[in-house]
Amino acid sequence: MQRARRLPNLKRMTGIDSHDAELKKELNATLQARRELGDEYESALVDSFLEKVDQRIDGAVERRVRRQMAEQQMVVARGTRGPKPTDTWGERFGFGIVSMVLAIPLSAIGGGIAHLPGLLVAWAGIVGVNAVQAARTNPGLFGGRRAKSSQSSDDAWED
Repeated sequence: MQRARRLPNLKRMTGIDSHDAELKKELNATLQARRELGDEYESALVDSFLEKVDQRIDGAVERRVRRQMAEQQMVVARGTRGPKPTDTWGERFGFGIVSMVLAIPLSAIGGGIAHLPGLLVAWAGIVGVNAVQAARTNPGLFGGRRAKSSQSSDDAWED
């Protein structure tokens, strides 16, 4: 069974309700004028109606942009940070628990098949995965401090 494709939501995209009474009046007036004036004026009537729709969309977009800019200015003025990072203490704790649980069978397999070298390779992989996770969640963990301390010691020699 195929899913039916939904058309974009006009209200969500532009802020204009598709059941806007004023816009419906404009469309009805344009259609009535076309019936009265005939085919010669059809393109001018359509252009006029589209210009009115375009102005409504521009106004809605402008209001949305102003609102978003005001929200950003409020965030900056309050000194609050943006949204919380997705990595929480629970995620780090869970990653550590899963890592330790998987370390048991990996150690058994590596040690059983290749003895000490297999065990070392298994634990090197476990440590590597955890190091990459730690570096991802804490940028600058493996070198950020060293770079700062070496820079400050270089500055001390210049004085």
